[in-house]
Amino acid sequence: MFRLLSALLALTIVIPAALASTGDQSPQYRTCVAECTATNCPRPIPLHLRALFWTCEHECKYECMQSITQAAIANNQRIHQYHGKWPFYRLAGMQEPASILFSILNGVMHYKYLPVLQQQIPNSYPLKKLYIGWSIVGINTWIWSSVFHMRDFPLTEKLDYFSAGFGILYSLYLAIIRLFYVRNALIIKAMTTLFTAMFIAHVSYLSFVRFDYGYNMLACVVIGSIQTSLWLWWSILQYTPWGDPKRRSYAWIAGFCVVAVSCAMSLEVFDFPPWFGVIDAHSLWHAATIPLVAVWYNFLLKDTSYELTMGGNDRTNKRMA
Repeated sequence: MFRLLSALLALTIVIPAALASTGDQSPQYRTCVAECTATNCPRPIPLHLRALFWTCEHECKYECMQSITQAAIANNQRIHQYHGKWPFYRLAGMQEPASILFSILNGVMHYKYLPVLQQQIPNSYPLKKLYIGWSIVGINTWIWSSVFHMRDFPLTEKLDYFSAGFGILYSLYLAIIRLFYVRNALIIKAMTTLFTAMFIAHVSYLSFVRFDYGYNMLACVVIGSIQTSLWLWWSILQYTPWGDPKRRSYAWIAGFCVVAVSCAMSLEVFDFPPWFGVIDAHSLWHAATIPLVAVWYNFLLKDTSYELTMGGNDRTNKRMA
């Protein structure tokens, strides 16, 4: 889940990131940047900043943003966003240190459980390769999240969006195969072809037609909502009169994860200027998903163990189980 299981993962990126904000539209900021570049540029840029593609003009924008922000804080005035982002303090040239750290930790959690899946799930289990694939997709997703929060460029933004979108689509693909016991090779090939075509079409539209933030968000919400709804409904079915509560006492974990991720994502609603210039609602969301990764992997391992004990439950091919 977490950027993968959740369809609202699209919100992990501030949607108006490429749009103008009140801060960079202000005459005070624009005058400051113009005077700074006219007076100080060109000038030597430290190697660690040049390594992250900071230029003299970028330095002027950063310095003006910080000076205006500090004056606003001292005078108890409103703090503005600049170029779609809050005025974060950089760390060694990295734009959003907290989001980078928490993105890395999410990726580390996926990396930690990858060998666990390889070792504890027997090769005979039909979903082993898909679960391993899910771990790899998760690692990839959080790598590009880290890169994007490190330096916001059109390329890093696209890589973040596209990897997140792929993760969301893969999560739905995996959920359908697991929850409906899809085992027919022809059906799986057809699903694979369909989902691949959907992803290619999505990326192609955003790359060659229009990079539409609203469309991207809507696509992620729709796909992810279907996927999270399936897991939640499956979890509920285990504890209903028409379900089989004796069969999966651990099923509540899946429902808990879905709800917990939704609650974590709601932090975006309470967007606020970063505490200490570093921690904002977006980074807190990333922090909240770290322990949920471990919870979800433990659910998968419990579910796999049960499936193996029950012999795969082939009798449930035509219904969620």
